[in-house]
Amino acid sequence: MSLVLEIIKIVSEDARSHGFSKVDKIDVIVGDLSNVLPDALELAFFYFQKQGLGIPDENTELEIIREAAKAQCQTCLFEFIPDYRLAMCPKCGLPNGLLISGETFRVQSYEGCDER
Repeated sequence: MSLVLEIIKIVSEDARSHGFSKVDKIDVIVGDLSNVLPDALELAFFYFQKQGLGIPDENTELEIIREAAKAQCQTCLFEFIPDYRLAMCPKCGLPNGLLISGETFRVQSYEGCDER
């Protein structure tokens, strides 16, 4: 719930600074290893849409863009999909996997306008 409140706060403040009075869509990137549950994020967003806490309203769409987890072995440079943040390389067997994607959680963009 607090993550969604922060999204609403960030988007509302930025939208107001650009003269927007309405936000139609918010795009959020959620990595597979970010510890953010997309379904819970959507449910909390749906709840707060009805509260009128910022510029987003009941017509604002939340688009969740999933970011796949990817790691690269620092020994053999093999790229693979890790199960966890600490990853064993499936090629050489060493615990040398460095995450290169999948931990992201951020607002990528939003669409809005001034409805005067």
